[in-house]
Amino acid sequence: MQVDPIGYHLKSPNLPTLRRLISNGTSASAGLVPVFPSLTFPNHYSIVTGLYPPYHGIINNYFYDPITNEKFTMTSHEPKWWLGHPLWETVVSNGLKAATYFWPGSEVVKGRWNCPVNFCAHYNESVPFDDRVDTVLGYFDLPIDEIPSFITLYFEDPDHQGHQVGPDDPRITRAVENIDRVLGRLVKGLEKRGVFDDVSLVLVGDHGMVGTCDKKIVALADLSPWVEIPADWVHSLTPLLAIKPPEGVDPAGVVAKMNEGLSSGKVENGEFLKVYLKGDLPKRLHYAASDRIPPIIGLLEEGFTIEMKRSSAKECAGAHGYDNAFLSMRTIFIAHGPQFERGRLIPSFENVQIYNLVTSILNIKGASNNGSASFPESVLLPPAPAAM
Repeated sequence: MQVDPIGYHLKSPNLPTLRRLISNGTSASAGLVPVFPSLTFPNHYSIVTGLYPPYHGIINNYFYDPITNEKFTMTSHEPKWWLGHPLWETVVSNGLKAATYFWPGSEVVKGRWNCPVNFCAHYNESVPFDDRVDTVLGYFDLPIDEIPSFITLYFEDPDHQGHQVGPDDPRITRAVENIDRVLGRLVKGLEKRGVFDDVSLVLVGDHGMVGTCDKKIVALADLSPWVEIPADWVHSLTPLLAIKPPEGVDPAGVVAKMNEGLSSGKVENGEFLKVYLKGDLPKRLHYAASDRIPPIIGLLEEGFTIEMKRSSAKECAGAHGYDNAFLSMRTIFIAHGPQFERGRLIPSFENVQIYNLVTSILNIKGASNNGSASFPESVLLPPAPAAM
């Protein structure tokens, strides 16, 4: 189950279901670390494949194929974009049933996964959250051999509100409290069916969020004394800057001129943006090994934004997509079920570990991935000894 996004530090006192799951389950005390970039689609697909974005192919929410110049958008369902083996594909390849109620990539027909009718909901943000929960609960009313072994459930809130008003607005608190209410509906439904203690419920976010204000802008137009950056070079603007100059323009030269201007003291907030050739990015970001990633990547300091030209707007809002080392980009990991210890707090970890965790819970063979094969042993309770 995924919530888009919730910061790992739950502030509201009115979250009875979340706090119950934390008390009776296992959670990451300092939050779940997203992959870089800390954006929605790359992280959702890393969670279900165990791969960093260059290896699963979804390197941004929007990007271009460098050979065909085709554009990937959040409605692109062609298998050529989506690499790796997501959990629903892994589950059915192992002879089990899977169901997806919204998740980026779940509508893609690939491998053994054919997005089956009644077990693969096509994304529709207008579907009320309660209806989503009730559909999932309905799976547990099926004959036992038809109940899916693996189910996804996705909620957009509070991401939508956060982009508009920032993470600290009271409306975000109310949105999180509503998620808690909806989660309570799920828990009560599972209890009513007598299966709550037998189900492994893994609740994660895809990223956190940080407040942004227009006074914290870096404008690319301010770099014009050093280098002009036309809009058609810019594949992604903020907070992840991605630039692809045309053939004949040396990316290394563009990077050098941009950094010269940014460090000159003459560009407002220039010191808060650092530009790299993608191969020179910090290795911990795992963001170079794909030709889908443009050659020039800019990293912003937390809470800053980039614009082509400096605007006069003064609104503050929220953003994500920053360096995944920032605590503000972390989100929640809360797990409850027969293989999770009650009241246990574990250290933070990257979300590429979740794939192996789920395959271990289901006792199935997974695909190769960037997670650690030994990670599940550090989180799950040891198997019960066989009866003599």
